[in-house]
Amino acid sequence: MLGSAPAGGDPEGIRGYNVIVVDTNVVCYRWLASPNSDVAEAALAKDPDWIAPVLWRSEFRNVLALAIRQNALTIGAAQQIASKAEASFEHREFAVSSDAVLQLIATSNCTAYDCEFVALAREQGVRLVTVDRQILREFPQIAVSLDRFVRD
Repeated sequence: MLGSAPAGGDPEGIRGYNVIVVDTNVVCYRWLASPNSDVAEAALAKDPDWIAPVLWRSEFRNVLALAIRQNALTIGAAQQIASKAEASFEHREFAVSSDAVLQLIATSNCTAYDCEFVALAREQGVRLVTVDRQILREFPQIAVSLDRFVRD
């Protein structure tokens, strides 16, 4: 289900860590075993209210497809993981304004995909937790690294 919520009202336009946008990498670390899985779990423990643009589903499926093709996951296991991950985002997925994404593209070197996550964070007035170095470099006012989020 798609949702919408008002942006935060603090002076800098960024709410505290009570809701965060997470990019697909963080979602993958949460649902697929990796060296960063413990950090993703710590982020979830710190703030369980994760939101994402609807795009996360397609990106996540692409990661699952790669794992299936590399024989790292069976189709059945991938289906179970996808089902659980999708359920965790019920009522926490958002459509993002094309205008907002295009404005971000015009002022950065990030992909349209990455700009969807940035646009959602801006629209909601929350932080974007990511491991993407380019997003962190180009949008330091809104993006925070997964490690820093857990540490702070």
